[in-house]
Amino acid sequence: MSETQLLVIDMLYLLWAIPVLIAVYFYASRRRRAALERFADENLLEHINPAVSVGRRRWKAVLGLIGFALAILALARPAWNPVETEIQRQGRDVVFVLDVSKSMLAEDLVPNRLERAKLAILDGIERLQGDRVALVAFAGTAVVKCPLTLDYGFFRMTLEDISPNSVMRGGTLIGDALRKVMADVFDDHEKEYKDVVLITDGEDHESFPVEAAKELGARGARLIAIGLGDENEGRRIPITDSSGRRAYVKYNGEEVWTKLDADTLRQMVNATPGGRYLNVATGAIDFGDVYVKLIAGAEKTDLGSTTIERYEEKFQIPLTLAFLLLCIEMVIPERRKQVKQDD
Repeated sequence: MSETQLLVIDMLYLLWAIPVLIAVYFYASRRRRAALERFADENLLEHINPAVSVGRRRWKAVLGLIGFALAILALARPAWNPVETEIQRQGRDVVFVLDVSKSMLAEDLVPNRLERAKLAILDGIERLQGDRVALVAFAGTAVVKCPLTLDYGFFRMTLEDISPNSVMRGGTLIGDALRKVMADVFDDHEKEYKDVVLITDGEDHESFPVEAAKELGARGARLIAIGLGDENEGRRIPITDSSGRRAYVKYNGEEVWTKLDADTLRQMVNATPGGRYLNVATGAIDFGDVYVKLIAGAEKTDLGSTTIERYEEKFQIPLTLAFLLLCIEMVIPERRKQVKQDD
């Protein structure tokens, strides 16, 4: 074997149980000896031919301990003979464009639209199959919070920190957010294998989102829009005032009510080849299922390759030895063969 490695080395901590088992064995032996001494005088014990063989009992204990140690070694998964293997990565580029404007604080979804959107994205990340992901937050302007990456842990950490304060300017400019994706996230050399997942309530302040969606489609990207919010009555936007009291956003002295603008989102997805609109409204969404149905099965591109060392696992060897030793331990009798005495 050229090189040996334990793939789950933490399992070796279980070896600390062996000194404990040895101590238990000696303690039990002393208890048995003390019991015999109470039964007969020490000088008399030397002439008694006990039925139990002390030597066999010790051998059984040794075999059991060795078998136990070998079983632990098997759990540590010993491996050797490393072989370099090249892994080709394939996937798509998936950019989540998340609306963080104040209207996303409306509570027609629990706890609010923004938090529900974040939970849906996190659920989807659990189902990813090698796709690169990016995160763009937008309101009155757009900011790339996470560039395209395969580091899902970093993506989760970035997403959890998202709030309406992630973007300095208020408002909702969906078109500018899509243009930000095209300018700062996607690579123009790759014309396919791109998905933009837009999560918003659809309200837009004249940023020409349909035109931006057409340009996105012309660059080979597909738009999947997820609409959140009450499409009929709408909801007020809760805020906390300077005194810490709950209040609602007002404009010209009147409370602002925000509704889902599904029509705009439908026009946007129709402008991109293969675009899809998912009208969540005030219901629930399992983005993991959406990913499986719309993205996971779509055509993928090569995302590069990496070379790793794969070891040939040999846990079967110590496991087999442990099994054999424990079987031998079980068949060895503790008692001596009885010798018939002549009358």
